[in-house]
Amino acid sequence: MPTMPAETACSAAEATAQLLLRTTTELLKESGYAAPSPTLDSALDRDLGLDSLGRAELVVRLERACDVRLGDEALLAETPRDLLRLVLAAQGMARSAPLPMPAPLAPSAAHGTPTHATTLLEVLEWRVQAEPNRTYLHLYETPERAEELSYAALQQGARAVAGGLLGRGLEPGQAVAIMLPTGRGYFFSFFGILQAGGVPVPIYPPLRPAQLEEHLRRHVGILRNARTRMLITVTEARPFARLLRAHVDGLRHVVTVEDLTNAADHAACPSLRGQDIAFLQYTSGSTGDPKGVILTHANLLANLRAMGERLEASPRDVFVSWLPLYHDMGLIGAALGSLYYGLPLVLMSPLSFLARPARWLWAIHQHRGTLSAAPNFAYELCLRIADADLHGLDLSSWRLAVNGAEPVSPLTMQRFAQRFARYGLQPAALTPVYGLAECALGLTLPRPGQGLHIDRIHREVFMRSGLALPVAADDPNVLEVVGCGQPLRGHQLRIVDEAGRELPERQEGRLEFQGPSATSGYLHNPEATRKLFHGAWLDSGDRAYISGGELYPTGRVKDVIIHGGRNIHPQELEQAIGEIEGVRKGCVAAFGSADPRSGTERLVVVAETRETQPEKLAAMERHIREVTVSLVALPPDEVVWVPPHSVLKTSSGKIRRAAIRELYQHGALGRGGRAVWWQLARLAVGSVWPQLRQLLWRSRDSLFAGYAWLTFGALITLAWVLVAVLPGTERRWAVCRWIARGLRRCTGTKLDIQGLDQLPPGPCVLVANHASYLDIFVLTAAIPRGFSYTAKRELAERWPVRLLLERLGTVFVERFDPRQCADEAQKLVQIACSGRSLAFFPEGTFARMPGLLPFHMGAFVVAARTGLAVVPVTIRGTRSMLRDGSWFPRRGRLRVIIEAPLQPAGDDWQAAVKLRDAARAAILRHCGEPDLGDEAAFG
Repeated sequence: MPTMPAETACSAAEATAQLLLRTTTELLKESGYAAPSPTLDSALDRDLGLDSLGRAELVVRLERACDVRLGDEALLAETPRDLLRLVLAAQGMARSAPLPMPAPLAPSAAHGTPTHATTLLEVLEWRVQAEPNRTYLHLYETPERAEELSYAALQQGARAVAGGLLGRGLEPGQAVAIMLPTGRGYFFSFFGILQAGGVPVPIYPPLRPAQLEEHLRRHVGILRNARTRMLITVTEARPFARLLRAHVDGLRHVVTVEDLTNAADHAACPSLRGQDIAFLQYTSGSTGDPKGVILTHANLLANLRAMGERLEASPRDVFVSWLPLYHDMGLIGAALGSLYYGLPLVLMSPLSFLARPARWLWAIHQHRGTLSAAPNFAYELCLRIADADLHGLDLSSWRLAVNGAEPVSPLTMQRFAQRFARYGLQPAALTPVYGLAECALGLTLPRPGQGLHIDRIHREVFMRSGLALPVAADDPNVLEVVGCGQPLRGHQLRIVDEAGRELPERQEGRLEFQGPSATSGYLHNPEATRKLFHGAWLDSGDRAYISGGELYPTGRVKDVIIHGGRNIHPQELEQAIGEIEGVRKGCVAAFGSADPRSGTERLVVVAETRETQPEKLAAMERHIREVTVSLVALPPDEVVWVPPHSVLKTSSGKIRRAAIRELYQHGALGRGGRAVWWQLARLAVGSVWPQLRQLLWRSRDSLFAGYAWLTFGALITLAWVLVAVLPGTERRWAVCRWIARGLRRCTGTKLDIQGLDQLPPGPCVLVANHASYLDIFVLTAAIPRGFSYTAKRELAERWPVRLLLERLGTVFVERFDPRQCADEAQKLVQIACSGRSLAFFPEGTFARMPGLLPFHMGAFVVAARTGLAVVPVTIRGTRSMLRDGSWFPRRGRLRVIIEAPLQPAGDDWQAAVKLRDAARAAILRHCGEPDLGDEAAFG
């Protein structure tokens, strides 16, 4: 091959260097940076402020500009000179041929799931016994080729690692850290630690030398908190691991997977129980002492079963993932979920995805992936893929595109759906979810096919009062919030105010939860554990509201800025400020900073910029103030300009507002503030009305609750006396209607009644949904005739209640004894045949959480046998006014909807079933709550 003359080679290299610098400059300008001209030795992060996503964009542009294909290591470059070396090395190399389409992955032959397993090791054993040679992992350790790993091979590799750990003296319950990249060694290590009776502690390996100090500081805290005895890593990371060992007392061994398997011991492995710790998940973005979430085998299996049930996971699915295995969504959702349900897992490294986001989509295409999950930024990154890189892409197999782990942007989701619809993506595949490490992984998930639910609410009203008031999409004050589905089976949510009282629907507050997936606390951190628990409920640390049984997260509790009587959520404000020319996009932090003297919060905006000229900075600050006023109707108290790389972020790219606030309060960010006397005077005056208004709101709610109970007590006493002495059932019912309507008027409760003309003139069977103790009062006030209600027999044990209900013609029924139930059904038939109308709450009970429970058959059997019409009645609003488990009534608006009568089509069981289904469908259509027909144990 002829060689290129030295002068020509130098000229070509110089031209490539100039092209590289021009490309870098263009990217910085388009991103809003006021950066000086970059040089070949400028640090990409420190000098140019490029984070992981910015580097990925730069690599893509360089490939296009220089017509080369760079390797994934380009993302690890520290300077433009590093990139230049890679570009020059890649020039002249042939482009790799497209990968051949792999054969479709065969579904599992095993039937069922390991429902009786109590530990992760039992799940693996179940899979090995059912189909040992079936491929579990299709692992892309290189972008070109996937290696396969069967269940039997996984178990064998895990046992070898377990032997090596036991041979080094690992004792049951001791922590072993895993600092490994995505690969089969990670899986061998995780299950090997469990086999040896240890506790896995996943941590992420450092990628770039510039991150070593930050990694060391974070990892030392984690390893100390976990009291780690051993660390498994790769050979290349051993120098860094030795630094960790020097700072962590008790860390005895730093080993590789090869070290362990080559020196495997055959000592007996200890047995595990469901309540043993399965692994420690350290919460991302920790700014102080690390918090290790304790997750037992029982927690994990409960979460996997509930999520799989909701998502209808089966061995016919194929999960495609690039998520890191040290993160709960990658480890629990992708890896352990695929193992439990026996579905193939196609896995690539996070670096492979960041280098070429199209690889994720092409892996779904090639393997006919049905399930895949990612944070919001990944969907945003895919929007930057060039059309030329998507030619021939088919995403029609992708049935659930899960978006979680960070706030879901409605704009990103809408743009993603619009762009990739031409490649076969169904809009209903978009699946925003909500979860947290303290609940293992998932807490709320939509049902398959639900698609994207965007709630459009009035921004001004929401910020002032926390009320999520719906508005039209074109309203100038619209704020869009993404719904993240309903709670998983067995899990419950509630939204509470600052006093811990549960709030009604569409009222924002603190989100609390409970369920079988919930952690027992943080390892060796009793103070943080104490703050986590509020009685039986766990504090999520997030704010949200519920509408129609669906969760709408609105932000972190600690991130909400209370300023001028408003709750300001920083994400939208930061995004808008990041669009201003000269401000680094994605590098803005807005937070509230308490003044230590006045105790009020100031709205502070910290923004990165390269601009240094005072005139331009002043113009940019004016623009920021204009944007802030347009969004939250208040200007910021202070705008702090900082150089690139000053706004701290977590490993996943989230803004670390608490850490930035701490630096600001210690004078480590930007310039000083205004004169102290001026700040104190203005803030003191400004704090009076917000604090007074909050006090008035709380006092108003408490006064209303007390007044409502006093009014109820007086009226119910009067009703009891009158019903006890008055003759005739009709007169007694007339008194009850007068009392119920009087209670409504005295409490100022609005009651809308629709469909009264639907009531048949003769006897009928009325069925209504049941959400609160208020339901009977609402029906009594709304319907101008008496009914014989059915009530549980337990109420007859209290003579004042029994006397009142018996005088109103109530029929007491047994809920648990089948023989008595049959006798009482015949009694109800006789009552109906005598010409009396009957009323039922066919759910039989009610729960805290919104949702229509399954219907019992009693009412419909009676209707079918007697030929009486069934009248479905929907009650709305009572659950929010007085929720189960709470005796704190709230103001609200009630609605009763009466549907057209349903005539029985026979007198047999089949006719009764048809009546039940038709009545339930009518009520479900109007109740505004989710269908819990398949979740009898829900809530």
